This record gives sequence, C-alpha cells and structure tokens, in this order.
Amino acid sequence: MALVTLHLRSETKPLEHRSALTPTVTRKLLDKGFKVNVERSAERIFDDEDFATAGATLVEEGSWPNAPEDHIIIGLKDIPTSPLAIAMFKNQGDWKEVLGRFPRGGGTLYDLEFLADEKGRRWVNPACSQALSLDKADTSYLLRVAAFGFHAGYAGAALALLDWAWQLEHGNKEALPSIGYYQHKSDLDAVVKEQVSQGLQKNKGKPPRVLVIGALGRCGRGALECCRQAGIPEEQILKWDMDETARPGPYDAIKEADVFINCIYLSDPIPPFISTEFLKQGTRNLSVV
Repeated sequence: MALVTLHLRSETKPLEHRSALTPTVTRKLLDKGFKVNVERSAERIFDDEDFATAGATLVEEGSWPNAPEDHIIIGLKDIPTSPLAIAMFKNQGDWKEVLGRFPRGGGTLYDLEFLADEKGRRWVNPACSQALSLDKADTSYLLRVAAFGFHAGYAGAALALLDWAWQLEHGNKEALPSIGYYQHKSDLDAVVKEQVSQGLQKNKGKPPRVLVIGALGRCGRGALECCRQAGIPEEQILKWDMDETARPGPYDAIKEADVFINCIYLSDPIPPFISTEFLKQGTRNLSVV
C-alpha cells in the first residue's frame, strides 16, 4: 500500500487554539504507517516541538495549498475565504460556495462526522466483532464511527456551571463575561470547582440539579465527567437519553433542574424539549441552558 501523508494545517480563525491532531495521536498514526506533516503554529495549543518529538515532520505555516495533490490536509475551521465546518452539511450560511470549491478544484472532502462504514452506516462499535453483521435497525450495540463530542460536552458543562455560579453572585442582569482558553484541562477544572464552591456558599450549600439529555453519548459523557470533576454529587446529576425522551417534549424535568445541558445529535426535526412559552408556565428552577 502506498504511504499516506497527512498534513496538519495551521488554523487561521482568530482565537482558534485547538488542534485536529494531538502529539499522542500523531505518534499512533506514525506507528500505523502514516507520514504526518505538521505546519508550525504559534496559536496551536500544542508546541511545535511536541509534534517533532512525536516523530512528525514540521513544515512551514500556511504551506498546505502547495502540498502534493495526494496529501490529505487536516484542519478544523476556516480556510481563507469561507467557514469550513461540519455545519456546511446542515445548510448553514455560504454552504453551497464552500462545498462547491472542492469539486471545482478537483478535490475530495472527508468530513469526520459523516464518515460511514462499508454498508453506509454512520454507527458501528469497533469493539464488537459482529457489529457489521447486525441488522440496520438494531442499534443496541452501535456507536459513532467518529465524533468530537466528549470534550465539547465537557467544555459546555464547564461554561454552564460557571454561569450558574455567576448568577448566584451577580443575578441575571449581568451576563457571564467571555471566557478565554486554558493551557491545561487541570486549569479549567480548578476554576470551575472553585466557582461552584463559591456558588454553594451563596446557595446555602445546595448543589445545582443538572439534567443532561444525551447522557449516554460521547458529548453527554463529557458533560457528566465535568460535573463530577466540579464536585456535583451524583444524585444531583440527572442522566437522560433516548428512553427518557421517547415521549415528545416539552419536559417538566427541565424546568425543575437548575442547569440543562443538551448533548443530543439531531438529524431530523422533533418536538422541542423546551420553549419560551413553556418556560413561562408555572414555576421553574432552571437558570442555565
């Protein structure tokens, strides 16, 4: 098999510090026989030398347009004229122009969240040797082929808990200020735990009741882990998934919670979990969505 070369481009979107590859994953790819080129970047959360130590070849920033045609370019967000993201497949702004650039330029677009197995399914459990022979309607053992979700759920839950604590201190007339980025997860964990602790003092020691819908998915698991790291007692974390939402919403349990974190992947229209009119009815504890 010909050697496949992956080219990690430097992100150009302002304040984008994330990386589509980590040094650890880079090492795994190299061990699998891939060649990995990594553009130098002053903005990326990982240092260039972290990738060099992992065995990648460092190349000049912004060199991806001149890479050989058989190289696979890996990136997250913007390319120089339009947004490039999973949202393009969901009919968001400029999607025709963005996606049209690939066939016009003779390129091929691989979208991680739309990868499917050889039977056209987006769901498969690689740990189950019989997964590929399961009936298409049987989803009891199926998982996403690829997903970004865990850390998206973790970060979303962190912001939700910070907002809960902020409102206890400042009320709801002053919005939570913009949050920057953290060099390490442990830094984020420390800030969230400290703010939740201060919130508990304002709330007479009562922790927030957190409802996570989509709790069994990757995004949901990330949200649950963040709540646990912040010190939220397990009995205060409500874990909902497809069984609990089989009946159409809206749901009183959302109003009864202090924090609602929605972690579902929605591909088809469904009745809303909550609505403005629903929230106006009766009383509610909910302060953060």
